[in-house]
Amino acid sequence: MEKECDFLVLGSGIAGLSFAIKASELGSVAVVTKKNKVESNTNYAQGGIAAVTDSDDCFEFHIRDTLKSGAGICKKDVVNFVIKEGPERIGELIEWGVNFTKTGDNETDTYDLGREGGHSCRRVLHAEDLTGREIERALIEKAASKKNITIYENFFSIDLICRSKLTGHKDKNDRCIGAYVLDVSKNIVHTFRAKFVILATGGSGKVYLITTNPDIATGDGVAMAYRRGARIANMEFIQFHPTCLYHPEAKSFLISEAVRGEGAVLRLKNGSPFMEKYHPMGALAPRDIVAQAIDTELKKWGDEYVLLDITHRDREFLIKRFPFIYNQCLEFGIDMAVDPIPVVPAAHYQCGGVLVDSLGQTSIEGLFAFGEVACTGLHGANRLASNSLLEALVFAHRAFLKVSELLPSVAKDSTPIPPWDPKGATESDESIVVSHNWDEIRMCMWNYVGIVRSDKRLERAKRRIDMIEREIEEYYRNFTITTNLLELRNIATVAEIIIECSRLRKESRGLHYNLDYPEKDDVDWLKDTVIKKDWGKRKPDGE
Repeated sequence: MEKECDFLVLGSGIAGLSFAIKASELGSVAVVTKKNKVESNTNYAQGGIAAVTDSDDCFEFHIRDTLKSGAGICKKDVVNFVIKEGPERIGELIEWGVNFTKTGDNETDTYDLGREGGHSCRRVLHAEDLTGREIERALIEKAASKKNITIYENFFSIDLICRSKLTGHKDKNDRCIGAYVLDVSKNIVHTFRAKFVILATGGSGKVYLITTNPDIATGDGVAMAYRRGARIANMEFIQFHPTCLYHPEAKSFLISEAVRGEGAVLRLKNGSPFMEKYHPMGALAPRDIVAQAIDTELKKWGDEYVLLDITHRDREFLIKRFPFIYNQCLEFGIDMAVDPIPVVPAAHYQCGGVLVDSLGQTSIEGLFAFGEVACTGLHGANRLASNSLLEALVFAHRAFLKVSELLPSVAKDSTPIPPWDPKGATESDESIVVSHNWDEIRMCMWNYVGIVRSDKRLERAKRRIDMIEREIEEYYRNFTITTNLLELRNIATVAEIIIECSRLRKESRGLHYNLDYPEKDDVDWLKDTVIKKDWGKRKPDGE
C-alpha cells in the first residue's frame, strides 16, 4: 500500500518531533517510529540540555568549551550559530510545556543549572535527572494537538527510495522520494512517498556489546543513507560514556555526568582517586579523557570496574537532585549516600553520521538529517556534554525554515514506485543465525574497535565484519524480513562504516585513539573523515 505525505519523518525523538510540530503548519506529516512513540534516545537522556541562560555565563564561554572538547575539527560557524540560537529554541520548549527544574517552588524562581564535564560554567537545564523523558512527554502532547501529524508506531523503515535506484542510473536530478516501511504488527511492507524525507533515527550504540543506549539504537538512519550513496562523516568518533552502572542485573543504566558535576570523585577499587593525574579538571575532564583514563586503569590493575563516589554529599541533596538515579541504584542494593557506585565506560553517543550542511540537508536532494543520526560539525572529535539535545532543536528549526522556502517549488513526484517485492523469500527456521551474528558483531566491535584501537585490531575487525555482512546479505535475500534481521543488517553496515573511518584516520584525536598513531596530526588530519558507497563500491573522499 502506498501512503503519501508532504513530510516523512523517520524517528520520534526531539529531532523528529520538534520538526514535525513546525512542519505541520506547512502540510501533512507522517512520523514513523519502529517502537512506540516515546521509545527514543531522547527519552533516556538524563543530564539535560546546555544553553546560555545565566548572567554569569556567555556565548563566548560556551563556544570555547565546545571547540575545546571537539579537538580541532568542529565547524566554527556551526558552533557559533547553534549556541547563539539555542536560548530561543529553549524558550520554544518551555512554551510547548517542558518543565525544567527550578531553584524553588515559586514561578519567579530561576532555573537550576547543572554542570557537566568540559563545561566551565553551570549551564545545563534539566528536569530533575530525567530531562529527556520530560521533553519527550511535552513534544508527544504537542504533536498530538496537531491535526496534520500522523504517528505510525511499530513501523520499521527498511530502505530509502531514491529516483536513481528506480531508474537504474544516476543523474543530477536524483532525489529521495520516500521509504519502504514494515508494519511490524501486520507484517506488511508499505511504500511511503513524500516531498521531503527527514532522518531523525538517533544513534547506533547497540553496535557495541556494552552501551547506555536503548535497544532501538541500531544505526538505522546511517545504514539506510549509506546504502543510497549519501556521504557519511566522522564515524570513528564514538563517545564512550565513562560511567555506566556495573551490575549483573543492570542493563544499559547510565549514571549521569551531572553526578560528577555535583562533586563525585572517580576512585579505584582500593579507594585511590586517579583522574587528577590525567587532567587538571579531574573527574570533570571531557568524556574522551575520562573514558580513556578509566580504560587504562582497568587494564593496568585487572579490575572489572572503578568507583564513582559522591558519599560526601548528604542524602537529602542526592534524593532531591538525582531521584531517579538514587532509586534505581537502591533497587540494585547500592545506597549512593553511603556506597560508591561501581561504573564502567559504555558506548554512548555517535559524534559522526550522515553529513549535512548548516540547514540539515544531506548530499541527496530531498533528504534531511538531524539529531544523533547526522554529522553537523558541532561535535567535532568529541561531543561536549548536553550539547546534543540543543543541536537537534536548532537544526530541526533550520531545516523547517529551509523546507518552508523549498516546498512551493516541489511538485508531486510522478516516478512510479514498485511495491515491495519479497522475491520468493521464505520463513526461516534458523533464527539462531541472526542472534549469533548479532552477538559476534557487538563483541568484535567492543574488543577491536573500542576506546583504544590499533591497526592490527582494526584489520581483524574488518575481516570478521566483511564475512558476517556477506552471510547477512545472503540471509536477507532468501528469507522473509523481520525486525531482528533488519536491525542486524543495519548494525553490520554501521560497524563496517566505523571500521572504515577508523582505518582511514592515521592519528589519535578526541574519541579516536590508535596505539599505532598516538599523537594528533594537525598537518594531514585536521579535517573530517568522509566516505560514501557508490553503486556497491565504498570509497573515501575525505575533505
